[in-house]
Amino acid sequence: MSVDADNPATPIKAQVEDGYVTIDVVDLEYADAVRLCDEGLLEVIDPSILPAGADGTPAMDDFLPGHVTDCTVATIVFSTVFAYDTTKFAKGPTTMADFFDMEKFPGKRGMRKGTKANLEMALMGDGVPAAEVYPMLETPEGIDRAFSVLDRIKADTTGWEAGAQPSQLLADGEVAMTTAYNDRIFAAAVFVGKPFNTVWNGQIMEYDLFAIPKGAPGMENTKKFIALRPAPSSWPIRPSGSLMAPPANLRVRWLACIKTARPKWRRSFQRRWPIWSTRCPQTTSSGLTATPS
Repeated sequence: MSVDADNPATPIKAQVEDGYVTIDVVDLEYADAVRLCDEGLLEVIDPSILPAGADGTPAMDDFLPGHVTDCTVATIVFSTVFAYDTTKFAKGPTTMADFFDMEKFPGKRGMRKGTKANLEMALMGDGVPAAEVYPMLETPEGIDRAFSVLDRIKADTTGWEAGAQPSQLLADGEVAMTTAYNDRIFAAAVFVGKPFNTVWNGQIMEYDLFAIPKGAPGMENTKKFIALRPAPSSWPIRPSGSLMAPPANLRVRWLACIKTARPKWRRSFQRRWPIWSTRCPQTTSSGLTATPS
């Protein structure tokens, strides 16, 4: 049985608490994974099951920092970026400030429902340096400032939930620019020929992780699966155009074609998960109009 959900943490939590787990492995966002692990809803994963790197480096030294936790193993690195339709502007946007500038760049905007990435982008769009974003979000004043920026474009914003929606919104002409996951825009532009361009400045880098729900039925095979996925041998069979990156230092083999290529990596801004593992339930329940308690 599979769980088809934009936030699989919710059905997984329900299954474990009900004592009827039908899922062997789940792909989670970092903040959700940390929270579920802390609540005892995920199995602990022994890192010794993970394969060494391509050059024999032990797994725990080969993975990027933070990509293996007590209950999870990272599977991909990706970014939330923003993209635009190049036919809409003679000279396209280049910064997060441009995304929120409705006068200079008129047209509807698309943003993911909820507040993850939106609050960070709003502050950067309001001139806050990346290094100061999370300290500011730790304060009520910082959160209020971020929401005030979102309010400025609220009337011209369309919310999306599934990863495939942003490129479709652009293709249908419903928005002129939208936040999106980097690989979705890449695929639409390269494989479908859509006139989309990605703005990497202000990107928020994060990663998805595999976890095992507490009491999963197929434990042994699940561990084998999790051990296989980060292995160097598994990456050649993944879509080369996905622009997702492996979570280990074997990424050096892919610098020419994935998101971790140095020009993009240098402009990345890594999501700080503690604020979302604690604040997320209070700030994401009502989409872009959510009010933190």
